[in-house]
Amino acid sequence: MKLTRVCVRRLAISSEPWFRGPIPEGYPKTFEFPLLELETDTGIRGYSSGYCPLGQGRGTACHLADIYTNVLLGENPLETEALWQKLRRLHRHLYNLSEAPLGVVDVALWDIKGKAYGQSIASMLGIARRSLPSYGTGFYFNTTPAMTAQNALELRNQGYHGAKFNFFDGPEKDIPRLRAAREAVGPDFPLMLDGSSFYRFEDALKVGRVLDELGYTWFEEPLFDRQAGSLRALADALQTPILAAETVSLLELGEQVRNRTSDFVRGDVYIKAGITGLWKAVGLCELANVPLEIHVCTSPLLDVANLHVACASRTCAWLESHQPMFRFGLLNNPMNIDAEGLLHLPDGPGLGVELDWDWIDRHTVEEIKGTRL
Repeated sequence: MKLTRVCVRRLAISSEPWFRGPIPEGYPKTFEFPLLELETDTGIRGYSSGYCPLGQGRGTACHLADIYTNVLLGENPLETEALWQKLRRLHRHLYNLSEAPLGVVDVALWDIKGKAYGQSIASMLGIARRSLPSYGTGFYFNTTPAMTAQNALELRNQGYHGAKFNFFDGPEKDIPRLRAAREAVGPDFPLMLDGSSFYRFEDALKVGRVLDELGYTWFEEPLFDRQAGSLRALADALQTPILAAETVSLLELGEQVRNRTSDFVRGDVYIKAGITGLWKAVGLCELANVPLEIHVCTSPLLDVANLHVACASRTCAWLESHQPMFRFGLLNNPMNIDAEGLLHLPDGPGLGVELDWDWIDRHTVEEIKGTRL
């Protein structure tokens, strides 16, 4: 089997649902999602998607088509490890890119591999479970304690097993919202805080002590992920587990796990260089007895790939469910929870999902075909 064609579509959706109202001045009117298609000489096609909310959609689509076509055409897509290593060596000199585009390509290769063998990706990795609980991520613009309390109740009533909020406005604004969420749902419903790396150490310590008091499940990315010493100091000072390493590369993750920079670590198929890279991270963390919490990438096919890896592993207790606006373009989207708040592994070959081509055609703004340089 050989790869014969690379094509990338730019899919655009309105960003208005993200803000739940008028789009603020200075923000993009659309979010873009590159849809990657790899075709083989046997007619099997593999798919993957990216995420470009900050105006980088066309640039990312061109990167995928221009950079990887030259490497992929003529290669055997079933040899995922060999191709992953080849692409990783290529990235040694792609100084202006992270390994995230490599992750997009790797997911499409695994989709082809599963379709060729008639197995799901999780089955090829080795299924550990077929479902797992999900927590819901709250609305990003909960500006008041009352809004936060209402959102926490909404997520609990929708059946999620927990709720996570992204706050990083400083202790004076954030602590009242954190208290309001806990008061709204009671002491037993799991709550998490994601600081998105924007706290100063002193503020993270102040907020973290309140999280200790309120019984939050974890404090995610309180500081910049590469501030290893400060993260370790914060973890030592707090009872609430620190969850970090979301934005570090796969190689950097190895050092953070070895040095116990944080209590838990983050991983996904995007930033950790695909299914191949994330599966290596799973093995690393399992052997080191460090929980690896897989989260979603707010990109439909990447999120399904994360679900496959999560169901093949036991290193994570949950899988995140982000805003419903990111569940599009699929006819059988497995990223919707059931009545018990569980996400279920799709059984079909490869990613196990069917693309909604009518929706995709309506939202395609450009189609870029890869050609050899």
